[in-house]
Amino acid sequence: MTTSPAVHVVGAGLAGSEAAHQIARAGVPVVLHEMRPVRGTEAHKTDGFAELVCSNSFRSDDWENNAVGLLHEEMRRAGSLIMAAGDEHKLPAGGALAVDRDAFSAEVTARLSENPLVTVVRGEIDGLPPADWTNVIIATGPLTSPALSTALARLTGEESLAFFDAIAPVIHRDSIDTTIAWFQSRYDKAGPGGTGADYLNCPMTKPEYEAFVDALLAGEKTSFKEWEASTPYFDGCLPVEVMAERGRDTLRYGPMKPVGLDDPRTGRWPYAVVQLRQDNALGTLWNMVGFQTKLKHAEQVRVFRTIPGLQNAEFARLGGLHRNTYLNSPKLLDRSLRLKAEPRLRFAGQITGVEGYVESAAMGLLAGRFAAADALGYQTDAPPATTALGALLNHITGGHLVSEEEERSSARSFQPMNVNYGLLPDLAQAPTHDRNGARLKGPERGREKKRAMSRRAIADLTRWLDSATSNAIRQSA
Repeated sequence: MTTSPAVHVVGAGLAGSEAAHQIARAGVPVVLHEMRPVRGTEAHKTDGFAELVCSNSFRSDDWENNAVGLLHEEMRRAGSLIMAAGDEHKLPAGGALAVDRDAFSAEVTARLSENPLVTVVRGEIDGLPPADWTNVIIATGPLTSPALSTALARLTGEESLAFFDAIAPVIHRDSIDTTIAWFQSRYDKAGPGGTGADYLNCPMTKPEYEAFVDALLAGEKTSFKEWEASTPYFDGCLPVEVMAERGRDTLRYGPMKPVGLDDPRTGRWPYAVVQLRQDNALGTLWNMVGFQTKLKHAEQVRVFRTIPGLQNAEFARLGGLHRNTYLNSPKLLDRSLRLKAEPRLRFAGQITGVEGYVESAAMGLLAGRFAAADALGYQTDAPPATTALGALLNHITGGHLVSEEEERSSARSFQPMNVNYGLLPDLAQAPTHDRNGARLKGPERGREKKRAMSRRAIADLTRWLDSATSNAIRQSA
């Protein structure tokens, strides 16, 4: 039985749940604090752990060709609870990993609640954690309570940065007209648990698309409070009407792109397509892919029912908009995610300036491993920057700022970031030939470079995990 003092984790979202799991895996007791249902938020609907409030997709699961797929694979190899629960409750979604959001949350909640090393405490932490909590992870997410946000601003002398995030609508499957909409994944690609026909596709002609864009632009939107007026959007999660404002073809080259989708009624790609993805295991709920919105609820029903195939749509959930907050992490956090002004406090998840479900959970995984090592009295190195985990950590703890002068002159330029190959260091030598010896040309050269970077990442991660295990055994002996 361990005699290590408990680590306190504040927040049982994706990052907090993953952090608690990693700490308990190391044999260290953890107290997991979750304010719901004692206090709710603008976006959550349940009191379950790791509730997915926006999409139900973890995005691409292709580890050799996609950076988020690489992050999936690294997390699996590091014993991630979030990835295990996602794999257990995956839904058909082409090349993506999508999950039944309710079953996924229930799985995470049950596994943590039943773990003898995890104590769950319901209730809000009103302000900074008590001083006698010597090892704390704050994983309160983008909806951190005002009391805690104010206390952190007072402690660091920094204001939190903020951006708006939006939620996509969910539709009852039996209200979708499948004489118009058809099942197909882009280019018939089958992904985890999929068949190659995993999306419902609603086609549009050019006149229908133009009328839809006009309706989006004219629709009544949610108004901002005065203090929210200067808050920017995160470009990876723009409302559809904001995309439409940026150009009439923006949607057609974004979430409504028709490439790889053959309308069975014409045998051709439509002018534009609205895709829907399965949202629960029963297949009764489907969400509108990429259709985050700030339209008022009545306007959403009116405008979205103009989409062919959705003319009789019944909505299980309408879209919404909420304000997210995050820290100026390159200035405030060290390489093990500790607050420089008070090192007993670590941060994890979206509040650190990563964007996306998997990226948030990844920071929880690292924070949990760092906190467990501290509790057990040994040092653990950060993962190599050549890995997706290490590249994200590098971005939020200093990779964004290249010099002290940049930090002084551009302290507020830090922005939320999804994982991408641009965060990883370049290869010493880019591949010029494929595995069969043929010379690479054009796009294939770029694809082979990504595959080489992914293979390097997995090799380096394996060495890091082996080293961390050896260090833990040696220093605890």
